[in-house]
Amino acid sequence: MLRYLGPGFILSASIVGSGELIATTALGAEAGFVALWVILVSCLVKVFVQLEFGKHAIQSGETTFQSINQLPGPKFGKGSWATWLWLVMMLIKPLQVGGIIGGVGLVLNILFPSVSVLVWVLIVAPIVSLLIFQGKYVFIEKFSLVMIGLFALFTIACVVGVQYTEFAFGKEDLLNGLSFWNGIPIAYIGVAIAAFGITGVGGDEVMAYNYWLVEKGYAAKTGPRDDSPEWIARARGWIKVMYWDAFLSMLVYTFMTVAFYILGAAILNAQGLVPEGFETVKTLSRMYTDSLGGWAEMAFLIGAFFVLFSTLFSALAAWSRLFSDAFSEVGLLDYSNPKSRKKAIAFFAFFFPALWAFLYFRFEDPVWMVLAGGAITSAILLLVVVAAVHFRYRRLPKSLQPNFGYDLGFWISILSITALAALAVWKAVEKFLSQTV
Repeated sequence: MLRYLGPGFILSASIVGSGELIATTALGAEAGFVALWVILVSCLVKVFVQLEFGKHAIQSGETTFQSINQLPGPKFGKGSWATWLWLVMMLIKPLQVGGIIGGVGLVLNILFPSVSVLVWVLIVAPIVSLLIFQGKYVFIEKFSLVMIGLFALFTIACVVGVQYTEFAFGKEDLLNGLSFWNGIPIAYIGVAIAAFGITGVGGDEVMAYNYWLVEKGYAAKTGPRDDSPEWIARARGWIKVMYWDAFLSMLVYTFMTVAFYILGAAILNAQGLVPEGFETVKTLSRMYTDSLGGWAEMAFLIGAFFVLFSTLFSALAAWSRLFSDAFSEVGLLDYSNPKSRKKAIAFFAFFFPALWAFLYFRFEDPVWMVLAGGAITSAILLLVVVAAVHFRYRRLPKSLQPNFGYDLGFWISILSITALAALAVWKAVEKFLSQTV
């Protein structure tokens, strides 16, 4: 089982960079401890939807859009309403990763100020493309694990270190943050719902999970479905491995998320500092220099580079597969053909970093870009919820039916996502229009 853990940790590499380092600390800086419960709920409830997608991939062997394209409803050409809707929503999503690539440029500019931020962005974009365009699963998995592991250790040290400074937090702060009945001030609702969309597994991470399960070999080792006792035993076994993979990775990114939020609430909020624009990285670095001393800025910058770059790396690996698969289902290419799939992944591996760089040049505000993308992620989660319910009640074999406890968690996840994602869509549209008008 231990040898086959890994797909969930690729998602963690994607989550940690954008959600934790930028969106979570921005929320903590603005709202203080009061919204800590939002972050915890965001990380904990979505995992059941991820599990349902994973189970479907294992028992069917289908890619994400092979499954999505079979959802009930009208089709437009070869593509279902769901596939086309996803493609439309993804027109906004690149803003998020554009903010991340800008964050990488900001970090490198502080480390090497003789080179401008924009030049660094132009250097980083082709580098991440070259790493991904022929990247195999094993390389993606190992690279992701190394990057998030090192930065996680450093962040934990900072949480401990802050307790020995004037910004130390106490039990009362944490209890206040966990008391959801206290509510969240109206001024912070927009940031809170965007953070809900981007922390924990987002809609695109849930959809990407299937590719990593398939490429890791879960579905292949289960074998084609024939409903024999042997197949059922294999399917149950690999689903159990997938459960462990998802829950262990959830513990990792939940712990990281809480750590970042606490740092933002304890240090940045106390000083009235909010990360924004070109000062984003310098403001974030205060979480480390104010808790460990001035020497920690260099360590933070190196760590921030790796954690942000890990998001670019894992996001590009996922997007190159998602878009290749989606365009295959609408009839523009053939994802089932290895040569066609390889060419499509290579194309998108170069296309998206160029697009992300362009968007950063256009807006130059990493925090706004990441939060806007986070809100759209909430909208994508609504589509993911519809698919998850369909997989659970229409396509899951009776022999693989879960117990009552699982279904209870599943429906708590569904209702939480639906309520907050609907609110996030409304807020995102409102904020995006105000920014562009």
